[in-house]
Amino acid sequence: MDKSTDDLIEEFVAVGGDFRDWRPGWNIRPTDPVAVVLESMKDGHEPMRRLELARWSLTPAWSKTLKMKVPTFNARSEGITEKASFRASIRSKRALIPAAGYYEWQTDPATKKKTPFYLRAPKGEMMAFAGIYSWWKDHSLADDDPRVWTLTTTILTADSVHTLDHIHDRNPVPLPRAFWNDWLDPRIEGTQDFVDAAVAAAVPVAESLEIMELNAVTDEEPTPKA
Repeated sequence: MDKSTDDLIEEFVAVGGDFRDWRPGWNIRPTDPVAVVLESMKDGHEPMRRLELARWSLTPAWSKTLKMKVPTFNARSEGITEKASFRASIRSKRALIPAAGYYEWQTDPATKKKTPFYLRAPKGEMMAFAGIYSWWKDHSLADDDPRVWTLTTTILTADSVHTLDHIHDRNPVPLPRAFWNDWLDPRIEGTQDFVDAAVAAAVPVAESLEIMELNAVTDEEPTPKA
């Protein structure tokens, strides 16, 4: 992704956080810092929308360690309200993860060869994946240590739409703009019905994604297979 911080703030009408150590990139890996849009309330005031940096792999508040034993960079939307790692966050700590696109690998069932693809919104538009977030506290550090709190996040996935299921059986949930406000609003309880409605609203967005086959995935802007 080549969007600057200012571009993202304007796109999502958010207050910017501390982005001194962040550089947008085309190949983001789990545990890398990613930009997230979230809303939070304090002392009964209206929710404030913020653009923050988060570690891409969610760590629930109850975890004793930042690194989880199982991967948490994705969260299956089905039954998410019952999953120990995610149920507290889905209630009111939901986020949008801005992206220009994402990579997926198609596996040949016979040879097991993996072919990379890049999926993006038409006309170079910005996407916003449905996500959730959690603040994790490192109890080994003093409360006034700037490293004591780590913001972590994950991206929701759903069964792949028919236009993408030949590549992979799951896809991230790209929310339409009309759903952004409700998804971020911490006053709306994140029930399973609410999550299911978000997944349904994302189907047309996912079906509209452009598919680009690649030779390889690099840290540079994706280019079509020659």
